[in-house]
Amino acid sequence: MLYKVSTPLIFIFTFLSVSLSAQKNFWDDLSDVSFKNKKDQASGFEITYPVFGENVTQLKGKEITLKGFMVPLDQYTSEKKFVLSSLPYNICFFCGGAGPETVIEVFCKEQIDFTDDPIYVKGIFEPNSDNIEQLMYLLKDATLVD
Repeated sequence: MLYKVSTPLIFIFTFLSVSLSAQKNFWDDLSDVSFKNKKDQASGFEITYPVFGENVTQLKGKEITLKGFMVPLDQYTSEKKFVLSSLPYNICFFCGGAGPETVIEVFCKEQIDFTDDPIYVKGIFEPNSDNIEQLMYLLKDATLVD
C-alpha cells in the first residue's frame, strides 16, 4: 500500500533533518587527544601535557556550540567564567571517572547564572597545551544559546 505525502510534510521533515544535523556534537571531536609527559621548565617537575589530534586542531579559532552541564567549582565559577562538562556533575572529570577531554573552561561575554539543567553555549574554541593554570580546552566570548 502506498501513502501519498504532502509537500508541506516533506518540507517539515527536510527542515528538521537539516536542523538536527547542524547540531554537531563537538564533544566527540574533543576526545581526539593523547597525552605525553615532559619536564616543566618553570617548576622542574614532569607534567602531563595534551597532544591534540587533527579533529581538535581543526577547530582552533572556530565558533562551536556545546551542550553540557555547569560545574560548581568555586575557583572556576564567577559571573563570566565557569567549567562546562559534557557529563552531569556526579560523573564529570572532577567528581567521577571521566577524562579531561570532557570539560572546557568557558569565558562568557555576559553572566550566565548557574543551573543544574543542561545548557548550550557557543563561543570561540581554543585548545590549550601550554598554560598549566587553565584547562586544556577553552571557549572564549561565549554566549548562552536558547
